[in-house]
Amino acid sequence: MYISNLPLNQSYSASSFYDEMYDGTGAVRRHYERLYEKLQLMNAESLGRRQRAMNQRMLEEGITYTLYADGQQEALERTIPFDILPRIIPQHEWRELERGVIQRTKALNRFLYDLYHDQHIINDGIISRKMVVSNRYFRPEMMRLHVPDDIYVTCSGIDLIRDEHGQFFVLEDNLRSPSGFSYLFTTRMMMKRFFHDSYFSCSVAEVEHSLGAFLSALKRIAPRDRANPTVALLTPGKFNSAYFEHTYLAQKMGIELVEGGDLVCIDHKIYARTTTGLKQIDVVYRRIDDDYLDPLAFRPDSVLGVAGLMNAYRAGNVAIANAPGTGVADDKAIYTFVPDMIRYYLNEEPILPNVPTYLLERPDEREYVLERLDRMVVKETSLSGGYGMLIGPSATEEELMRFAENIRMNPGNYIAQPTISLSTAPIMNHGQFVPRHIDLRAFALFGNSVHVIPGGLTRVAMKEGSLVVNSSQGGGCKDTWVLRE
Repeated sequence: MYISNLPLNQSYSASSFYDEMYDGTGAVRRHYERLYEKLQLMNAESLGRRQRAMNQRMLEEGITYTLYADGQQEALERTIPFDILPRIIPQHEWRELERGVIQRTKALNRFLYDLYHDQHIINDGIISRKMVVSNRYFRPEMMRLHVPDDIYVTCSGIDLIRDEHGQFFVLEDNLRSPSGFSYLFTTRMMMKRFFHDSYFSCSVAEVEHSLGAFLSALKRIAPRDRANPTVALLTPGKFNSAYFEHTYLAQKMGIELVEGGDLVCIDHKIYARTTTGLKQIDVVYRRIDDDYLDPLAFRPDSVLGVAGLMNAYRAGNVAIANAPGTGVADDKAIYTFVPDMIRYYLNEEPILPNVPTYLLERPDEREYVLERLDRMVVKETSLSGGYGMLIGPSATEEELMRFAENIRMNPGNYIAQPTISLSTAPIMNHGQFVPRHIDLRAFALFGNSVHVIPGGLTRVAMKEGSLVVNSSQGGGCKDTWVLRE
């Protein structure tokens, strides 16, 4: 199916995938009509000029991340590819997605509380004990430990995809220290500045107030005796791939940006070293993994964390967001049980379904997948960011053989899913509109209630035909507009 009536007079092939902007007949979907009318008034030169201005502004403001490319000896710092054409979600669709994300966030939080306390879900046979205790992210140190307000996951990123029929699925849960917040806010800022005529012609839900919701959620878990709690973002430092995001969030929320060496534990309390002396920290928003949080509790060779942080946490003198041990719930094998968690803890049916998933430690499912490996997506259960993944339809024979061998040797380390034909959306590519596959990372903030940031971050597979949207693998992003009417 080809569409030739685009503002740049270029043919746009929507192929057989569900396209966000065009329906199966080639007509513009209703919620895109106003944007389309604005685009018709522009030409390739005008759009290209705006795109270049955005890219230059991102470079000037240091909106970057670090890309670890194959074959490169050193990491490459680059601006994330940002596309000028927004992804638009109508209000009725967003309400359903929001309800599903809230439901899922509540169930995952209940699961983590149960897991580190009475383990009813294990005792009732919903999830096996082996699957939990053998999980690399399970932290025995968290057993029976009081977590402020029982909120384990203050901020989460739920990855959503849409299949060729237009149905949304949850692809993945990100609960340890989800990234991408800064790109959501900065892309919106860029669109308001350089695409303002189109932005203000649509009734778009604002996202800026969500920074206040983020800060409120962090302060919510502070020790009760602190009237005006001090929050610090703990970063691994400037060489971390998401360092721009760390500095951005700290600046915008008005919180301290610290590295492990800036903090000290005295009398089971955490203090930041400042030019005026020690300042007590009430909440640590950590952007480092559990292993490196505290050399006295976890890896003794860690120089990124704070010696004594876990003791201060146990004493109730500091809160940590997200709580240590949350990674067990975003493991890709545990993911398969989230619909069961929703039924078990909330007594509700899941609003958003999972992608069908095979646990390869089960012999029958393993053999089924191995016979169809060239049609499957296989993932290592403990990895994220697009690493440790096989996309069967585009894999070489050598890659298929290597993964098959790895699966047979360590089947519990892998899950498999059928290849989903991700929906597409148009991007600007050298003056032409071309379709690229996308997903959506929805961000939930758990404070007094669960707040879902309107729209989230649409991630784009910039390469033609690619299904990998992760920025660490060369993916880009675009602004996501939720219509208010």
